[in-house]
Order: sequence, then structure tokens, then C-alpha cells
Amino acid sequence: MNKSLFLLILLLAAPVSAEPVHTATVTEIVDGDTVFIDPPFKDGNEIRLVGIQAPKLPLGRKNFPTWPLAPEAKQALAEMILGKEVTLTFTGARRDRYARWLAHLHVKGGGEPLWVQGEMLRLGMARVYSFPDNRGLVAGMLAKERDARHAGRGIWALPYYAIRNADAAALLDELGTFQIIEGRIVDAADVKGTVYLNFGQDWRDDFTVAIDRKALKLFEDVHPHPRDWTGRAIRVRGWLTKRNGPMIKATHPEQIELLAR
Repeated sequence: MNKSLFLLILLLAAPVSAEPVHTATVTEIVDGDTVFIDPPFKDGNEIRLVGIQAPKLPLGRKNFPTWPLAPEAKQALAEMILGKEVTLTFTGARRDRYARWLAHLHVKGGGEPLWVQGEMLRLGMARVYSFPDNRGLVAGMLAKERDARHAGRGIWALPYYAIRNADAAALLDELGTFQIIEGRIVDAADVKGTVYLNFGQDWRDDFTVAIDRKALKLFEDVHPHPRDWTGRAIRVRGWLTKRNGPMIKATHPEQIELLAR
């Protein structure tokens, strides 16, 4: 990456809780971003570390491959918090579809509490992974991720997690995976209320980012607006699907970073 590249973070974060809402001890580490606590909340004690995605383990899923460094990410989290008291804070939706609690964790100690998500990102043991209903603290997490990536720590030393170019042919081999992609927008088009960010001359084959009418409501305060991003370089993260060519659906601004070279 060119050293002159700098990041313009689209910070439209949801309100962040000012005070921790629960204190508990971590009793089990499931993987690099999921734990169990005691005492539990009234209706559950499984906690998903909101805002990050650690390398995945199969966890009983048939034919699911272990992602590179998944055991190491689990071990890093265990060394950080297993058996320790943590405080939990919410920045958006509190439960996911699996009934897990979605919280930021801080390890209590003699000094400043350690922000667990930030530390996992700093170690290169996770990537930023946000949702439209849970956008708090993303700017800080992106900064931690960026530092680890520049230093080549953890997952960032492996081609498996490398930032991809907006090369449609190559991206077709990555369908169904979570990727971070960089490229320059050739054309930004508003078609019946959906903005398509096209990275080639032929939208039928090239990589595209789609922002639908509902998602665009979250982009209202973004300047310049995505409709005016023709010629801009961006970094986008999300799950790759295929609609004509490879595509990522952007549901909220924090998925996209405007880049300037």
C-alpha cells in the first residue's frame, strides 16, 4: 500500500453506553470472539464480542474448514480473559439471532481496563465486522486493525486474509467469503433508489458495491454522498455474493472507508 494513502473514516456511530451494564467472570472460551460468563444475564450467558470477527472454528459444523490462526485466536482470547472479571457494555442491538449477547468487554485490573475487542484487533487476531444496528466504536476498531495490518501481525501475515483488489475474475473464486476489497469506482449510479458503485466498465461482469434504499438512509450525513463517489478509491468489507459479477451489499457507512492517495 502506498505510504501516502490515508484513511477518511465515515464515523456515524450509534450512541455508546457511558457505563458498563454488567460485571461477570469469563468461564469458557468458545472461539476468538465468543465466550460464556457467570453470573449470567437473566436469559443467557453466551457473549459475542460485538464488532470483530476472529478466525472461525468448525464448532460442530459439518465440512466447515478451520480458518487459519483460529486456534491461536482462541488461545489469545483465553490468555487475555479466561477466569478474569470483565465488564460488559452495549453500543447497539443487545442480542443476535442466536440469542447471544452483543457486548464490548473490558478486563478489570489495577490500571486502565483493557478493551478486549481493541486488543484482539491490535494483536492481529480479528478483523472489524460491524452491523447496521451495532455501529458503536467502529472508528477505534478500524484504527487498531489498521495498525496490526501495517505491522503484519497475526492474520495480516497470511495471504488468506489479505486485502483483495477489485478484480472481478479473481473475486469470483472468493464467493461466499468475507473479504476486504480496495479499488477505484469507475461509475456511481443511482438506479431506482439503489446506488451501485461499479469498479469496471461493464456492470454485468465487474465487481460492484450495492447500497439499497433502506441502507442509504444511514448515509444521509456522509459527504460527499455515495452518488458522487465516481473516481474515488474505497476500501469495502463484507460477504461476497454474485449478482451479475461479484458484489458486496453495503448496509451501513462503517463498511466503507474512503481512501485518498
